[in-house]
Formats: sequence, structure tokens, C-alpha cells
Amino acid sequence: MRLNCTVNGEPRQVDDVWPGESLLNVLRDRLKLPGSKNACEQGECGSCSVYLDGVLACSCLVLAGQAGGRAIVTVEGIAHKDRELHPVQEAFVEAGAVQCGFCTPGFIVATHDLLTRNRHPSEPEIREALAGNLCRCTGYQKIISAVRLAASKMEHTV
Repeated sequence: MRLNCTVNGEPRQVDDVWPGESLLNVLRDRLKLPGSKNACEQGECGSCSVYLDGVLACSCLVLAGQAGGRAIVTVEGIAHKDRELHPVQEAFVEAGAVQCGFCTPGFIVATHDLLTRNRHPSEPEIREALAGNLCRCTGYQKIISAVRLAASKMEHTV
């Protein structure tokens, strides 16, 4: 089947998508957008988080065919059009929250979603918003610090 959708603001077309293929597979292997990671394939780790029509989703749980005609934003699309890092991405680097980097794209998308909805989240709100994302490096404190730094940056720049 042919998949037509919008990815990071650009119309995209993918041919020969098989009915059971995940959106994550299409993004990574066919559209060469490696930011979303393939880890659990069960929607439990959040490393494949993307926006699907503006709603946070685990792309490993979405069939590619379900994305037809829809708008997808990956971690690559969160950066500004001029390729500068988004304040959330900057904050993760500055706070040392990238650690091994495998889970980082999912945390960045989830943090972006949180701060879009709530510019001043409390620590419990941050922890709840990121509860669907797992870090195997156990560096959650730096991730929480990054979210706070991102909130501060977004208040002044976005």
C-alpha cells in the first residue's frame, strides 16, 4: 500500500508499506528519520514518541496505514526550521540529561508536549508526564533538571 502523510511539515509518500508495518519502522527505515528509537515495541519505554496530529503517541504501536493523511512530528521536527536546537533540546544537552542518548529523543518529545500544555509544571507533574518514558541509565534527576531548565528557556524565548 502507499502511505501519504505529512512528516515534520513536509508531505511524504512511501510505497510498498505492508499492512502490519509500524509507523516507527516507516519513519526510521524508509524515511531515514532515526531520532525515534526502537526499543520495547510495546509502547512501554517511550523511546519512539512522536506527535500524531498533535497528540503524543508511541510510533511502535501505530500501524503505518493509520498515519495516512495525518501529520507526524518527530524529534527531528521539534528543532527550529533553521536547524537550531529547540530550547528543550538545548536544556537536555546543558543539564547533562542525554546520558547514553538512546531514550533522549522520547524524553524530548514528551517534555515538549508537557511544556506546550503547562509552562510551569511542578515536579510531580513532570514525573507524571514522563512516566511513560524509561531511562536505562537511571539518570532521572538530570532529566527533571533539564525539564525545569527547558521551562525557563521557553518562558523567555518561545
